[in-house]
Amino acid sequence: MENTEKRIRNIVLSRDFLQYYNALDECTKDKYVDSIKILEEVYVLSTKFVKRLVSTKENLYELRVSIGFNEHRSILFSANHENIIQATEIVILTGFLKKSTKDYDKQIKRAINILNTLKL
Repeated sequence: MENTEKRIRNIVLSRDFLQYYNALDECTKDKYVDSIKILEEVYVLSTKFVKRLVSTKENLYELRVSIGFNEHRSILFSANHENIIQATEIVILTGFLKKSTKDYDKQIKRAINILNTLKL
């Protein structure tokens, strides 16, 4: 059966994110696929799935993927609009397992470094 739903957003996966994704177990990969599909097809994004990282100057957001007690996060870049809801191009820069709030600063710096190396 062919998917006839129109995609609202184009999602680009960075090499760094793909390395993280490929190391995940199948259940977590499936949850990521579902979450990315929501990014692509749903106009208004719930903060259950996507939340703006307010501590940054860039248009960075986090994608939230929860599996049991594990909280996976990926840092997103809204490439063509500062509001992710109105964006049509999103880059998933990194992925990590949230262990503490200290993880965010390190991962945000990493995401900014990846963003600076991409040609958008």
